[in-house]
Amino acid sequence: MYYIRPIIKDDLEALHNIALESGPGFTSLPENIDLLEEKINRSETSLKHESAPYTPGSYLFVLVDSESNNVVGTTGIEATVGLNEPWYHYRVGTVVHASRELNIHHQFKTLYLCNDYTGCSEVCTLYLQPQHRHSQNGSLLSKSRFLFMAEQPQRFSKRVIAEMRGYSDEQGRSPFWEGLGRKFFAMDYSEADYLTGSGNKVFIAELMPKYSIYIHLLPEEAQQVIGRVHANTEPARKMLENEGFRFENYVDIFDAGPTITAPLEKIRAIRDSRYVKLQINYDLSCDAQSDQTSHSGNGNTYLLSNTKTEHYRCCLSHANEQQAFTEISPETADLLQLRSGDTMRIVELKGRR
Repeated sequence: MYYIRPIIKDDLEALHNIALESGPGFTSLPENIDLLEEKINRSETSLKHESAPYTPGSYLFVLVDSESNNVVGTTGIEATVGLNEPWYHYRVGTVVHASRELNIHHQFKTLYLCNDYTGCSEVCTLYLQPQHRHSQNGSLLSKSRFLFMAEQPQRFSKRVIAEMRGYSDEQGRSPFWEGLGRKFFAMDYSEADYLTGSGNKVFIAELMPKYSIYIHLLPEEAQQVIGRVHANTEPARKMLENEGFRFENYVDIFDAGPTITAPLEKIRAIRDSRYVKLQINYDLSCDAQSDQTSHSGNGNTYLLSNTKTEHYRCCLSHANEQQAFTEISPETADLLQLRSGDTMRIVELKGRR
């Protein structure tokens, strides 16, 4: 089985390997071990302290293969973006040029540099090693964040965003960057991406144009990728859209990847999650991740979590919901660090039918 837990200092080497493997465009995981260590420290500090909306906080989790005890993926939440450093997007808008005398009327799409999502919470840093992209591990990695947010809503904003990785080719070349960003920064996309991931965002304000950019003046190749996600990111986008996230015409300033958003309380996994009393059933299969249903299970796959903070745990499993309690397997209870009679949070992995 696989399970989610908060990252710890001993995970630094595994996190560095993930950063190297993820490649260009994965801004939130720079290939710098000192910066990654700082991210781990921030997460551990955030978990230890009480927090409230509109205060900084960073939460980083890892996906662990319980058989090998290896870290195979990571996922994170930023409680509030843009308070300690500027948070930039392009807003895709429309301007109209018209002349009554000449009977001409034109509408043009534009890009406008803005800070409109300042103060929002962000789900981020989602990466799963290719050899573990099976058995609904991607869903567990992504949606486990929502059960943590449901349990700790006071730590987060009322609006949640997710920046999707924009399109780049197999060589890591971004057509949008080549068509626009390079004109103002005179550096490779990978270098600008690294600087941003390292927290050096001041150069953006210093070098980017302050006025609207007419999209039709960009190279055709750059126009075509505005709002388009990287091929490896498409499943993550669809998953978040199924949870209630929507594109509101904001894109990344480097690769033009879409930013999608949803109100915290309307995210499906948060809205539908609920508390149950658990009871251990020694005949119940825990192997939901391979779609094996025991004779005593009802076939539903659930996202389950404990109600802890520093020792948060989340996993996928079959469960039997009864009126007074919910049955889970002893293996699942062990992963969640729970016993019969304890309270846990539960939600259907793919929504009620």
